[in-house]
Amino acid sequence: MDATPPKLRKPVQPGMSPRPGGSRAGSADAAFDIWLQRGLRDVYGEVAEEPIPPEILALIENSRKT
Repeated sequence: MDATPPKLRKPVQPGMSPRPGGSRAGSADAAFDIWLQRGLRDVYGEVAEEPIPPEILALIENSRKT
């Protein structure tokens, strides 16, 4: 799974694969990818854009030091 924050990721364009190094053949596959991406954004987009709580950021920073 891609750990890059959603706002920093390049959006998947029609006909492009959302998977690194992969390619989708055919317009049906590209259409499905677009449909899936939009559906997931509709369901989870608001939650994904919420700021990360400071307590969790502190845990991440502390884990990097050890």
